[in-house]
Amino acid sequence: MEDSGNDQKTLKSIIIVFSYHHHNTEKIARAIAGVLGAPVKTPQQVTPGELAEYDLVGFGSGVYSATFGRPILALADSLPQSAGKRAFLFSTYGAPGFVANREFIEKNHAEMRRKLEVKGYRMVGGFGCAGWNTNSFLKYFGGLNKGRPDENDLKNAGAFAREMREKAGAQGT
Repeated sequence: MEDSGNDQKTLKSIIIVFSYHHHNTEKIARAIAGVLGAPVKTPQQVTPGELAEYDLVGFGSGVYSATFGRPILALADSLPQSAGKRAFLFSTYGAPGFVANREFIEKNHAEMRRKLEVKGYRMVGGFGCAGWNTNSFLKYFGGLNKGRPDENDLKNAGAFAREMREKAGAQGT
């Protein structure tokens, strides 16, 4: 799909997402993809070499033990070297929304960011928001962050996507 943004050159974008329990991260992926005019694929649906076709790659996952899910981390390990390909990260987390701040999100993104930077990716941003969590004992209490991501989270994801499009477009190819 092509982006209908304001850039002189249309950026060809793709979103790769690992979203498991309640598909929280998939909801964010679809909001971002809607702005970028990008397909959404799982790590299993994309081949490492395929990413060479894209100007901007978004990698998203739920947060599991303070990092991205194993399938998307494994994809990052299998990627070929990429001379400055632009990428961004996004996630949903099961922690209470009030404990999350920029530092919290960056910590959860750190392992994936390192893996991509080693492969030559140029990171242009990161986004995170709360997601419904019913893991472990939380299921007995109805979970944590019920209803998240909500409309406001999706709106913020769309604004983030516009920012990524602008940053990636300003950096050129």
